[in-house]
Amino acid sequence: MPEVRVDEVRRFMVDSLLAAGAPESEAKAHADLLLYADTVGHFSHGLNRLELYVNDIKGGMTHPERKPVVLKESPATAWVDGMDTLGATAANFCMDLAIKKAKECGVGWVAAKRTNHFGMAGYWAMKAEKEGLIGLAFTNSAPIMIPTRSKESACGTNPLALAAPALKGDSLLVDMATTTAAMGKIEMQIHKNEPIPEGWALGPDNKVTTDAQLAFDTAKLLPLGGLEKTSGHKGYCLNTMVEIFCSGLSGSNPTFKVPGWSFSQDVAPDLGQCFAAIDPGCFAPGFAQRVAECLMHWRNLEPIDPSLPVLAPGDKERNNREATLKKGTITYPQGQIDSYYRMAKKIGIKPLTVV
Repeated sequence: MPEVRVDEVRRFMVDSLLAAGAPESEAKAHADLLLYADTVGHFSHGLNRLELYVNDIKGGMTHPERKPVVLKESPATAWVDGMDTLGATAANFCMDLAIKKAKECGVGWVAAKRTNHFGMAGYWAMKAEKEGLIGLAFTNSAPIMIPTRSKESACGTNPLALAAPALKGDSLLVDMATTTAAMGKIEMQIHKNEPIPEGWALGPDNKVTTDAQLAFDTAKLLPLGGLEKTSGHKGYCLNTMVEIFCSGLSGSNPTFKVPGWSFSQDVAPDLGQCFAAIDPGCFAPGFAQRVAECLMHWRNLEPIDPSLPVLAPGDKERNNREATLKKGTITYPQGQIDSYYRMAKKIGIKPLTVV
């Protein structure tokens, strides 16, 4: 598959967002968000999403020139109107506010309405972790998951993320959809012309399918855990927890009222998002030491397969990023390169240069 230099990918992302109408500062911030996803190996949330962001701006659903507004706040909480800005713009604003409040009060909890897709939830949780805080991030999304026993999609992928600092720059990072897989991962299988694993999605007959295109068209992702017999109801319950934090607190659209994210979308999604930061220094001394001990214990467990060591949450992404940055290039499916060549010509920017 084609390879593209990391700095060239970022150049292309920034140029695309600038051409669509984003201010330079916001284009760069959003490009950093997308590029991070590709460097850690979560290709569903990186370049794969760029054209949708461009389409949202050009179609008037996203207003990258706007700034979020605080509607109500207390010393430890805030309710924010995201003003339909770019995902990174609103998320940076909200997490910065949560961090500020956590440093002053021990905890900061911010809920926002009128937001757009904010990429990897873990990216925002890590923003607090880098300040020595526990970070949390949540968002709702369009209805593409079927609640347990339902024939209809009514829930989003509704991801949740937590990042916690340990000693010597180490950290724990939990970042996951509450579906078996994000829709973007199904899109990547389409780009690669490969099937999806059994248990990710149902087809129109409400039976499990491995056809990636059929799964995408039907939009019936299974909750984390899959079917009820394999405890999919637990993923469904986690999904609803995220919903309460997001639309419940912010007054945004609940997932079942969010329009599908597509090139034909003509109204803003009004997503609900939630960001929190907690100062562990307000609790028992030695937090970072205890997290470090847990991380090392898990990593030193004897693996079933000696070639596949036990990892702590976040290790795989950290390892992928180090390897990618050392290599200096990112590998993309040819179909994705071709698609972005067409977009580049359409919006009048230099196409991606393949190594």
